[in-house]
Amino acid sequence: MIKILISGLAFSMLLAACTTDKKQPESQQSTQEVLIWQDDFNGESLDQNKWSPVIGDGCPSNCGFGNNELQYYSDDSKNLEVSNGTLKIRALIDSTKEKGYSSAKLITKSKGDWTYGRIEVNAKLPEGRGTWPAIWMLPTLDRRMEWPLDGEIDIMEHVGYNQGMVYGTIHSKKYNHIIGTQKSDSLFIEDISQQFHLYGFNWNDSSMTWSIDGKDYLTLNKEKENYEGWPFDQNFHLILNLAVGGNWGGKFGVDESIWPQTFEIDYVKVYQQK
Repeated sequence: MIKILISGLAFSMLLAACTTDKKQPESQQSTQEVLIWQDDFNGESLDQNKWSPVIGDGCPSNCGFGNNELQYYSDDSKNLEVSNGTLKIRALIDSTKEKGYSSAKLITKSKGDWTYGRIEVNAKLPEGRGTWPAIWMLPTLDRRMEWPLDGEIDIMEHVGYNQGMVYGTIHSKKYNHIIGTQKSDSLFIEDISQQFHLYGFNWNDSSMTWSIDGKDYLTLNKEKENYEGWPFDQNFHLILNLAVGGNWGGKFGVDESIWPQTFEIDYVKVYQQK
C-alpha cells in the first residue's frame, strides 16, 4: 500500500514536470509584447533617424488643419535640446517670430509608423496659462490627409489654464470636437509639472485604452464602427509638441510672465504583440 502511494506520487510529479516543460500554446505566446521602437534620449543631439523636426507654423503641408496657435516651430537649440538623458521642448517669447513665440514639434512619420501597439511616454509637463503640450498621433498616408475623416489620436493633452487635468481623445468624421461628438476622458494629476509621469496608450484592432502611471482612465471599443467612426486600423505616427495659445490652449488668454516653459520627455517606447 505504501509502495503504491509513493509510486502514484512519483508519477504525478513526473507528469507535472513534463507538463511544465512544454511550450505554451501558440495562442498564449502570441500575446507576448516585444519592444519595437524606443528613444531614451541618452545622446547629445536629436536622433534624426527617429524624429523629424517640424519647421514653421506647426501645420505640416499635408495636415489640412490648424488651431490658431501663436508659436513658430523651430529646430533651434533654444527650442529643442537633448541633454542629461532627456528631450527638452521649450516654448518662449521670441520677438523674431511674427506672432511672438517659438517652440518645437517632432514627428516620427516614415521613421516610426505603426498599426496597433502599446505606447509609453515618460514626461514632465509645463505649466501656466497659454501652454498646450501634447503627445498625439496622425495617420501616415500616401495622399493628403483629410481631417477629421482620417483620424487623430490624442494620447495626452494638457492646457495650462486647467492645471493638472490630462485628456485622452479621438477625432474622426463621426466623433470630433467641431460637432461636439469627440470621445474623450480626463484624469487629474496634482504634480504633473513637478514630476515625470508615464502616459500610456494601448491600441489593437478592437479597442484603445489610455492610462497614466498604469492607471486606465479611458477605453473605447470599435464595435461595428466603419471608417467614419473608426479610421484607426492603419499606420499612425507619433507627434510631440508644445503649443502656445490657440483655440483651446489660449481659451483664457496667454500669461506673458511664465515663459520660457519646457515639455521634458525622459523616454518613448513602443511595444507590439509578438
